[in-house]
Order: sequence, then structure tokens, then C-alpha cells
Amino acid sequence: MIPKRIKQQTGRFSRVDGIPYELPINSRSSPALMAAFTIDAHEAAALLPGNEVHPLRLWGNKGVLLVTVIDYRDTDIGPYIEFSVAIACTHGPRPAPPVLPLLFQKHYGLGQYVVDLPVSTEISVKGGKGIWGMPKHQANLDFRISDQTVSSQYDKDGKLGVRIEIDRPGKAWLPLRASGANYCQFRGMLMKSFIYFRGKFAFRLGRKASARLTLGDHPRVEPLKKLGIASKPFFVGFLPSSSGELDDHFECWFLSYPQLPAGQPEGLESVADLGLSQEWLAPPAAGSRQPTLPPVAATAGSLEQASEEEGPQGAEPRRPDSVSDGAGLGAHS
Repeated sequence: MIPKRIKQQTGRFSRVDGIPYELPINSRSSPALMAAFTIDAHEAAALLPGNEVHPLRLWGNKGVLLVTVIDYRDTDIGPYIEFSVAIACTHGPRPAPPVLPLLFQKHYGLGQYVVDLPVSTEISVKGGKGIWGMPKHQANLDFRISDQTVSSQYDKDGKLGVRIEIDRPGKAWLPLRASGANYCQFRGMLMKSFIYFRGKFAFRLGRKASARLTLGDHPRVEPLKKLGIASKPFFVGFLPSSSGELDDHFECWFLSYPQLPAGQPEGLESVADLGLSQEWLAPPAAGSRQPTLPPVAATAGSLEQASEEEGPQGAEPRRPDSVSDGAGLGAHS
């Protein structure tokens, strides 16, 4: 349930770090894809900071890597794509037992630790990182919907970062209302933010889930190659049109270690000089990806509302040359 406080703030306005917001901080008409793969939980633990966030374990040493891409088409800060690569996790003094956190989510602080979060625009980096501590950085991104697949790719510095392609899991029929917690590290702290989203959902579990994940050669994705990511997902999902709220309330704790960390953690200097640009970089073109035209400039609220009903290709006013994704994917690496 959306907290009562968020509802009470509806219609009010804020300006934080120069970014104007109309409350609540929400999005509308946003397609989203999701895929989950098993990983080596022991290796995942090595990527988690401090001593209070731990990999969720399904069974034995099996953890979960979550890939979620949202094509935000209507927000206060303009349209942008967000490509999240995260490790399902719990929060507490010690690792949680397998499975139970899925049933008792609040008790175990269930959420996802965000390892990588490329986005399309500078203003999204400034707000997401500077306010909520998310590891956002601007990259070349796309989001493609065809009759058979939904896919997204991000490039950085001319190199392939990550590409995900799911086979469409049928008609979106299930009304979904859900919430989630994001854990991130910034300024030497563990930061926890909360999201609430809804939409009609299509999904596949187990052997019926089908997707292809490709890790590129950019240095940012090198740590992911040590996780022993399964070649096939155990879950895929697609929301043709979703809406959601990002809570302006967040929590944070100091990250602690057995000894004083030697280096200086990334801090506010990394966002202080960023502007409020909504301009996108060129579409990704690494790894044989055939680029489309960049999105047409649009202001918040000016975009054509996407239908809740699932269509074969749908009108996408920001992509006048929308094409089905025919590019082949390389082997999982």
C-alpha cells in the first residue's frame, strides 16, 4: 500500500538540488521488463558493502540477480530509460535463512542491492544519485518492443555494457500492485529507498521463462562476470504500461568495516556540478545492435498516453522509427 503521507502530499511542490518536483514523485505509462537469474550467493556477498546487507538465498548457495528495465515516458524530469542490475538481498545483523525472507519481507528487510543503474539523462543522474544515493550514470540506452520480444541494451564509452532480451510472456492480464526497496551505497553510507508500482502484468516461471542476458566488455560489468549467472532465467515479466511512485522518504546507515577504509568513497562532488539536461545520448550500437533514432524532445506531461491494453508494437511518439529487435544476441558471458 502507498503510505498515507505520500497521498497527503499530492498536489504540493518541491525543489531539491535545483530539480523541480510535483508531489508525489511519480511516473505514468511506462513499459517495463524484468528477468531473474540464479547466481552464486557467496560471490554475490563479495559485492555487497559493509556487514548488514546480505544476498537472498533461494536454496543452498543460490542467490538472485534481478535485471529490470523501465522506459519512463512521463515523469516530472522528462522521459528516460533506467536499466537496473541488482542482487536480491536482506538487511540485518546476519544473513537470513533461505526462502523465508520472501514470506516475511519486512522482518528480513527484503529488497535489492543495486549494482549498476545506467539512465538516459543527466537530470536523472543528478536526482537519483544526489538525493537517493542510487548508482546512476548516463549511458546510451534503448527499449524495444516487438511482437515476440522485449529488449534493452546499454552502452558506455562506445563499449557494450549489458543487453537483456526476454521472450514476451503472453498477454498482460494480472493486475499488479507491488512495492520494493532499493539498497545502494553512496557517500560511505548504505541508503534505502522505496518504490510503489502497479500495472497489468504478464510473466513466466521456471522452464517457461525465456530470456538472453549478454554482458559486454565495459569495465563496469566485469564484477558481474564473477557471479556465475545462470544461462537461463527462472522468471521473466513484462508490463506494457505501468505507473508508480518513488517515496521522497529514505533511510541511511553508515557502512562499517573491520578497519578504516583506505579510499575516499564517491560523494556529492560527483553530482554537484551536474545540470538539469533531459537530452539523451545516441542509442546503443555496440555488439551488432542496430541503432534507432534518439527520442524526440518532450516535456513532462506532453507525451501521448500509452494504452493499458497490450498492442503488437504500440505508438511510441519518442521513436518515430521504432523497429522490431532483429539483432542477434551473443553468448552469455
